[in-house]
Amino acid sequence: MKSFPYRRVHFIGVAGVGMSATALLLRDLGVAVTGSDEAIYPPISDVLARENIAVRTPYAPGNIPAGVEAIVIGKNARLVPETNAEVAQAFAGGAPILSFADVLGLLARERSPIVVAGSFGKTTSVSMMAHVLIEAGLDPSFMIGAAPLSPPTAARIGAGELLLLEGDEYPSSNTDERSKFLHYRPAHLLITPLAHDHVNVFPTVESYLAPFRQLIELAPADATILASTGGDLSARFLDSLPRKIATYGVETGDWGVRDIAWGERTRFTLTRAGRDVVRVETGQLGLHNIENMIGVGAFLLTRDLVGAQGFAQAMASFKGIRRRLDRKSEKTRLPMFEGFGSSYDKARSAIAAMKRHFPERRLIVVFEPHTFSWRNRATLHWYDDAFAGAAEVFVWSPADQGAGTHDQASHGEIMARLKAAGASAHALTQQGPAVERIGAALGEDCAVLFLTSGPLGGLIEAVPAWAEARFPA
Repeated sequence: MKSFPYRRVHFIGVAGVGMSATALLLRDLGVAVTGSDEAIYPPISDVLARENIAVRTPYAPGNIPAGVEAIVIGKNARLVPETNAEVAQAFAGGAPILSFADVLGLLARERSPIVVAGSFGKTTSVSMMAHVLIEAGLDPSFMIGAAPLSPPTAARIGAGELLLLEGDEYPSSNTDERSKFLHYRPAHLLITPLAHDHVNVFPTVESYLAPFRQLIELAPADATILASTGGDLSARFLDSLPRKIATYGVETGDWGVRDIAWGERTRFTLTRAGRDVVRVETGQLGLHNIENMIGVGAFLLTRDLVGAQGFAQAMASFKGIRRRLDRKSEKTRLPMFEGFGSSYDKARSAIAAMKRHFPERRLIVVFEPHTFSWRNRATLHWYDDAFAGAAEVFVWSPADQGAGTHDQASHGEIMARLKAAGASAHALTQQGPAVERIGAALGEDCAVLFLTSGPLGGLIEAVPAWAEARFPA
């Protein structure tokens, strides 16, 4: 990037995945970056420490450095001047207030932005795309809203013209209701599967699809736009568009797949218009990850950014993303993976992947209702079959952040709904007793799936440590 208008920038809420990744981009540009948060947990705490980003906790007015030229404030219910003294000081200080979407919009002016948007799969798809292009020597810039293993960093300023952005439909900030991705000036678009999400913000299907239609309208006439057919709302979305766009999917689409051979290393053939393109091998779990690879391969090959064999070689070496079905320990013989359980569809995909790859094992799910959608009374029906296929479900207490901003369901209500649906479900509230209860359910025939978008009370670390002692590899 040639320029950025501010040279000293402070991030309030820097421990968010999007905020931390955006901070890394500015740091790469030579901007002096500082940050603050209430508390910071792995993997973001590890990322910020490794990248030497100066961070202070908890929030306090004195965290804002003298001479700061702009302040980026995260989208968090606690980050409002009425209840947060540091945010109040930021608004009173006179420096420009930005969201990280504003920052990315400014950076997008000088590059060719490829925006990946959708309800699920976008984080993995951006990571795959970045990995392929790096392997091809194209050196893109990118921002990934997670902690990837491939590439080894969530954000980087590269020397090439491409800027890969994970496009989120969620509002940009507490003062800007526009979807984040509407700031990004897309040159090209990859739309992953669509399903109704963020129901606290988008109460109806139409309100949810509206910003995606706006995003399509922002793309220039010569843009490459590729969209999945795989989500519950994908067909409805595609039928409503005024322009015809290319499609991909496991079952239908211009680009597809055949001859899937499941295993620890899964193989499949990528197809275009029914014709074989290339045989692909991957260590990633689940049909949803194959769908992600179809979309990324279709986009890159359509744009002629990489050859078919180059794409296949990069997929074979792609290591995935932390918290997206990554294995939590190699030191226990029990398979233990973490899925990003931010929505019903993501939970179902993760469970399906575990059942597909470990069909003979009893699946134990350890779950935290962290997002608004999981703890909203309007979506309690999700619990009727969300964990179908699991032998037992352990449910950590719901997060209370922002509870007053929506119709929050209680731990008891969630448990009652699960038990009414016939699930073998157990409530958890304290880490020590929780590890003991989960441990009592584990045996040689088990596999464990952690599902959350939050810290899950430290169980993601504590349960594998217990298993390493009881069931060592």
